[in-house]
Amino acid sequence: MIQNLPFEPEFEQAYKELASTLENSTLFEKKPEYRKALQVVSVPERIIQFRVVWEDDQGQVQINRGYRVQFNSALGPYKGGLRFHPTVNLSILKFLGFEQIFKNALTGLNMGGGKGGSDFDPKGKSDSEIRRFCVSFMTELCKHIGADTDVPAGDIGVTGREVGFMFGQYKKIRNQWEGVLTGKGGSWGGSLIRPEATGYGLVYYVDHMIKYASGGKESFAGKRVAVSGSGNVAQYAALKVIELGGSVVSLSDSQGALILNGEEGSFTVEEINAIAAIKVERKQISELATVATFSSKFKYIPGARPWTNITGRIDVALPSATQNEVSGDEAKALIAAGCKFIAEGSNMGSTQDAIDVFEAHRTANPGPAAIWYAPGKAANAGGVAVSGLEMAQNSARVNWSREEVDSRLKKIMEDCFNNGLATAKEYVTPAEGVLPSLVAGSNIAGFTKVAEAMKEHGDWW
Repeated sequence: MIQNLPFEPEFEQAYKELASTLENSTLFEKKPEYRKALQVVSVPERIIQFRVVWEDDQGQVQINRGYRVQFNSALGPYKGGLRFHPTVNLSILKFLGFEQIFKNALTGLNMGGGKGGSDFDPKGKSDSEIRRFCVSFMTELCKHIGADTDVPAGDIGVTGREVGFMFGQYKKIRNQWEGVLTGKGGSWGGSLIRPEATGYGLVYYVDHMIKYASGGKESFAGKRVAVSGSGNVAQYAALKVIELGGSVVSLSDSQGALILNGEEGSFTVEEINAIAAIKVERKQISELATVATFSSKFKYIPGARPWTNITGRIDVALPSATQNEVSGDEAKALIAAGCKFIAEGSNMGSTQDAIDVFEAHRTANPGPAAIWYAPGKAANAGGVAVSGLEMAQNSARVNWSREEVDSRLKKIMEDCFNNGLATAKEYVTPAEGVLPSLVAGSNIAGFTKVAEAMKEHGDWW
C-alpha cells in the first residue's frame, strides 16, 4: 500500500494491480532492492494543475480545471495523452500516467510516462468554443512541455481538431515549430497510421496470443470477436479483425450497445464507417438503431455493455471503451460464452475482480482450454508506439510511408508480446501446460526496465 495516499481509487487500483503481480512473482526474492524502486516510481515527479478560463458563444465566462501529471522521465520525455471529459480528475490522470510509464517502456522506444487533460466536455460545444478552450488550455500548458521535455497526444475527447488548435497556440507563444504534440495532421508533421495505431496494434498483439496458444494452427479467421466502444480504438480494431477474417459482433458507447442479432454475420466495413461518421459529429450510436439497415441486423440495448448480451459463442473480447468496463460477473459470463482471449484496447479495462477471474481460470486450465488475458499496458501500446515514431519523424524532418510505419508497429507489438511472455516464464513459473501470465510478465518487464534506468540516474539507491 502507498503511504499517505489521498482518496484516489483509480490510481490505487492501478498501483495495487502492479504491486500484487510483483509480490506474487520471484522478482523481490531475486532482487529485494526493487521494493524501494516501487516506492519511488509510484510518486509522480511533478503534477501541474491550473485553471482554464474561456468564453462560450453567448459571451459567458466558463472555468475548467487543467492538469498535467509528469510521472516519470527515466526513459525519455514524458509521453501520454490529454483527455477532455467531465469525469477527469487527478486520480484518473495519475492512474493513466502510472500505466503509461510501463506501457511506454514495453515499446522499446525512449519515452517516459505522463498524462493530462481537463474536465472540459467537448460534446455539445461549437468548433469556436472548442478552439477558445484549447487556446486557453495551451496558453498555460505550453510553459511546461516541449519536444525534449513532455510530448502530449490525444485521448478521449481530444481528436486531430483539438491537437491542431493546441499546436497552433503553442507555436504562436513559443515561436518555434517542433514535435511537441503527436496525433498532428498529416500535412504538418503527423504520422501515417497514427489514428489506426491503437486498434491495429491491439489486433496484432492478440494475433500473437492466438498463434502461440494454438501452436500456430489458428488465427483470427473464423473467430467471433466482441468489441466495446466505438471511438478510434474500437473502430480500427474492428476493421483489422474483419481484414484478418474474423467477425465483429458488437460495438458500444456510453449510452448503450449495438449487438448482432443471432449467431451468424458480422459488422461490415461500411457499417463501421457509418458509426465513425456519427462519432465525428459527437453523436450516439443509438441514432443508428432506428435506421432500417441497422435495426434489421442488430439489436440496440440502452445502458448495456456487450459482454452479457451476445447470442452464441465469443472467441475474443476486446474492451476498447474506458476503464473498469469488465466486471467480475462479466468476466465469468465471457468464460461461459467460450471466450479464450481477452485483451484491453482501453486502459485498465478490467476491474481487479475480473482480472482475478481470468487469471484463476488460466492457472486452473492447462492448454488451450484456458482464457488468456492481456493487460492494456501491453495490448494497447500501439498508439503510443506510433506516437513515438511520429516524434522520430519530426526530429529528422522526414515522413515515412504507410507501409514503413505499419511494419514498425507490427514489430513493436510482436516485441511487446514476446517480452511479456519471456519475463513471465522467468519470474512466474506456471504449472505444466499452463499458459504464462501476460499481466505478470508485462508488469515485471516494464517495471524492471524503468527501475534500472532510475537507479543509474540516482533516483533510488
